[in-house]
Amino acid sequence: MTHPNVIWFESIPSTMTEAARLASEGCPSGTVVAADEQTAGQGRHGHSWHSERGAGLYCSVVLRLPLQANALPILTMALGLAVAEAIRRATDIRPDLRWPNDVLLHEKKVAGILVQLVDSVSIAGIGINVNHTSFPPDIAAQATSLRLATGRVHSRQELLDGLLESVDRFSKTLVEEGPGAVLDLFSHQSSYVQGKRVRVEQSGGEVEGTTAGLDPSGFLIVRRDDGTEATILAGGVRAV
Repeated sequence: MTHPNVIWFESIPSTMTEAARLASEGCPSGTVVAADEQTAGQGRHGHSWHSERGAGLYCSVVLRLPLQANALPILTMALGLAVAEAIRRATDIRPDLRWPNDVLLHEKKVAGILVQLVDSVSIAGIGINVNHTSFPPDIAAQATSLRLATGRVHSRQELLDGLLESVDRFSKTLVEEGPGAVLDLFSHQSSYVQGKRVRVEQSGGEVEGTTAGLDPSGFLIVRRDDGTEATILAGGVRAV
C-alpha cells in the first residue's frame, strides 16, 4: 500500500524544514515529506545526518496529536518503537533502542529520530540507513545499514509503507493508552534503560554510571558509582 500523503523529492536540503513549512500552511496530519537525498539533513544537537543519494530512507511526518508539549520525549520513544518494528519486519532482526532516539542493529546505529514542535504540531524526522554499503570514516565504526546487517538490498518504498503503519499504531498507543504504555514498551525493548553501564556527554561535563530506568516524563536515570542519581534530560548516551 502506498501512503496517499507522501510528497517525494529527488533532492532537498532537509525534509524536516519542508514538513514544517507544510504544517504551518495547514497540511493534514500524516503528511509525509521524503527524499532520495538530503543536502542538509538534521541530526540531534545540530549534527548533520549522512544522507547518501538513493541509499537511505529520509522522511519527516507531520503529526497533529492531542499531546502536551512536554510529551515530546515520549513521542520520540513511540517513534523509536515504530522504526524498530518496521526494521524488524523488513530484516527479521530485532533492533535495540538507545535512549532517547537511536535505533541499533548489532550495536551500531541504523536509524535516528528527531522530533520538533512547530506551533503545537509535531514534526517527526526519521532517517534509516537502508542500502548503504559504506560510511564516511568519521562514522563508519558506529553506523550500519539494513543491507550491511542482512547482506541484501531492501525496498525503501516497502520500508516506508511499513514504517507509516507502525507510526500510526504507536502514535495511537501514546494518545489512547498514555505515556506509561510507551515507557513500558520502550523499557522492554531497549537494553539501555536498566542495568547498562553508560557514559553521557553533556554540555556541563560527563556523567558515568549504570542506567536505572526512566522517570515518568521519559528521562533516563543514571546511578553513579557513589549511589547518587542523575536525571538525563538530553545528551549523547554511549555504552562503556
